[in-house]
Amino acid sequence: MKILMVFTSHDTLGNTGRKTGFWLEEGAAPYYVFRDAGIDITLASPKGGQPPVDPKSDLPGNQTPAMARFKKNPDAQKAFAHTKLLKDMRSEDFDAIFYPGGHGPMWDLAEDQDSIKLIENFYNAGKPVAAVCHAPGVLHRVAYKGAPIVKGKRVTGFTNTEEEEVQLTNVVPFLVEDELKRLGGLYEKRGNWESFAITDGHLITGQNPASSTAGAQHLVKLLTSGHASTAA
Repeated sequence: MKILMVFTSHDTLGNTGRKTGFWLEEGAAPYYVFRDAGIDITLASPKGGQPPVDPKSDLPGNQTPAMARFKKNPDAQKAFAHTKLLKDMRSEDFDAIFYPGGHGPMWDLAEDQDSIKLIENFYNAGKPVAAVCHAPGVLHRVAYKGAPIVKGKRVTGFTNTEEEEVQLTNVVPFLVEDELKRLGGLYEKRGNWESFAITDGHLITGQNPASSTAGAQHLVKLLTSGHASTAA
C-alpha cells in the first residue's frame, strides 16, 4: 500500500510577524503509524523540499514520543527535508492521501488548485482522504458531485475554543469548525486537546494534534479492512 502525505509550504502566521508551518507531531506520529504498518510513504508539498515546522510545535512542553523517535531517525528527517512537488503527484499512484495540520495549510493548501484537484481525484476514485487538526480546512473548496465534499458527512477539526485558547481566532483566514459547519458538515468534537477522529465512508478527520495518531490509525484500518464508519 502507498500513502501520500501532503505538507504545507507556508511559514508566515498571517500578519503577526510570527512563523508557522506544519505541527511536528502531526507529521511524525502518522509517519510512524504508516511506516510501522508496512505502508510505503511519499511526502509532498506545494514548493517541495523541507516544509516549514511551526516553531511552537517543537517547544519543550509539546514533545511527544513520535517526535523523539523522529529526531533520532536520520532517514525520516531526510524524507521530510526532500518532499516532492505536489503538482507532480497523481492519485493513480497511491491508495490514500493524508494531510497533517498546523496553521500553515490554512493559507496555502486550502486554496491550492493542485491540492483541491488531487483530493477530488482520490475521493472520486473511492480512495480515502484524511486530514487532522487544521488540515480539514483544506477541504473547504473541494467538491464531490457538485456539493462540498463534507456536506452530510460526520467530520471534526480544530475547534473554535481551541483556536481561542491559542489566541489566533482573528488571525486565521477562517475557523475550521465554523467552515465545516457552513459547508454542511455534521461537525462533532470532544473537549479541547482530547484525541478524537472520525471515519465516515472514505473521509477521515481528526480534531487536533493529539488526534494525529488516531487519525492515521483510522486510515490504516480503512485501508486494511475496507469500509468503516467510526469515531474514537
